[in-house]
Amino acid sequence: MKKEIGFIFDLDGVIVDTAKYHYLAWRNLANSLGFDFTEEQNEQLKGVSRVKSLEILLNIGKVTLSEEKKQFLLLEKNKEYLEYVNTMTSDEILPGVNQLLTFLETNNIKFALGSASKNAPLILEKVGLYQRFTAIVDGNDVSKAKPNPEVFLIGAKKLNMNPENCIVFEDAIAGIQAANTAKMISIGIGDADVLSEANYVFKNMEAITTDFLKNLIN
Repeated sequence: MKKEIGFIFDLDGVIVDTAKYHYLAWRNLANSLGFDFTEEQNEQLKGVSRVKSLEILLNIGKVTLSEEKKQFLLLEKNKEYLEYVNTMTSDEILPGVNQLLTFLETNNIKFALGSASKNAPLILEKVGLYQRFTAIVDGNDVSKAKPNPEVFLIGAKKLNMNPENCIVFEDAIAGIQAANTAKMISIGIGDADVLSEANYVFKNMEAITTDFLKNLIN
C-alpha cells in the first residue's frame, strides 16, 4: 500500500494572482507620497511581509516616516487591497488549478493552503475554493516568514502528515527554501532559473501533467 501523502499550496502566484492588486495598492501609496513605483521594483516585494514591503517602498522613494504614519499607511494599503479582493470571482483561479485539485480529490489526497497572507481565507471564499481545502494555514497562524519553514510545518500538522510526506507548490524562492528546509518535496511554479533550488519546476500550473502527479504520489 502506498504511503499517505499531502499537498500544500502557496496562494499567490500558484492558486490565484493577487500580486497585481498588491502592486496597484503599493503604487497608489507611493504616488500619494510623491514618487513612482514600477512593476520591476515590485518584484522586490515578492514573498515579503507587509511591514518589510513598506520599508522597501520607502527606501525606493527615499522617504522617512514616523512609526505612527507607517502603521496608518499599512492599514490604508490593506484597505485598498481588500477592495480589489472583494471584486474577485472564480475567473481569477489560475489555469490548471481546478484540474489539479480535482485529481487530488478523486485520489482521496488531502491538500492544504500554506500562505503568509492574513487575507488568504477571504480570497479562497471569493474564488469559491475555501470548502475544497482540507486545512488552511494563513498569516494568523504563523509568526515567522518564509524561508522559515513554519507555515509548511503547521500545514503538515493540520493535514496529520509527516513533513517528508508533503509536497509543496510555490512560486517564490523563499517558499522553495522553506519547503526544502522542512524536508518536503518542492515544486516551483514559474522561472526555472529563479526557482533552481526546487525539486521540480513548471512554468505554470497548466504544465503539470496527470502522469507526473501519478508518479509523484506513487
